[in-house]
Amino acid sequence: MLPQNADGHKAKDGLTYGPPGDRAVHLCIDMQRLFDKGSEWRVDWMRRVLPNVCHLVETLPDRTVFTRFIPPETLDDAPGTWRRYYEKWPQMLRRNLDPDWLRLLPELEIHLPRARIFDKPVYSPWMDGRLHTLLQRDRIDTLILTGGETDVCLLAAVIGAVDLGYRVILVSDAVCSSTDDTHDAAMEMYGKRFGQQIEMVETAPLVAAMV
Repeated sequence: MLPQNADGHKAKDGLTYGPPGDRAVHLCIDMQRLFDKGSEWRVDWMRRVLPNVCHLVETLPDRTVFTRFIPPETLDDAPGTWRRYYEKWPQMLRRNLDPDWLRLLPELEIHLPRARIFDKPVYSPWMDGRLHTLLQRDRIDTLILTGGETDVCLLAAVIGAVDLGYRVILVSDAVCSSTDDTHDAAMEMYGKRFGQQIEMVETAPLVAAMV
């Protein structure tokens, strides 16, 4: 689904406001081994969108920021209802977890250190203001969003970016979830409810618009 312009006509290629400029950053959400095959948190079709994510990183290696979801060390470090969450998933506490699982997927890790890493303890990367401060220091005004999950961590990243006033470009074939129905619902919500603030575009036309 393409977002609509104010006059109701669908925008060409989904880029309602033209190609992203030099003040754009590719924000790739939680493409980690923690969510790959073998993990109890695996996102089965993360690998399906990985080639598109890689293509964007290769296009913007110096302007990519990878977020990583970092669980607490122990149950006592989990605040509020996060404690209940990790009582269900104690194997995902860092004291019980192979540290390698926190790393990016190998296909993405090869782009470090040109690309950067930003670690976060919760779904949203905006909670403590560090990421916003980092981006504002570089005068970033546009975020190109990829990764997962569409209906959890990506959702938190997107809504926070909208609230902070960033131009948000969601790459529709480079995002993923572990459930099809809530992925579809989230994508419909992005397009229908946030059409003035979220643009959706596929990888190929986005890259073509940037080169």
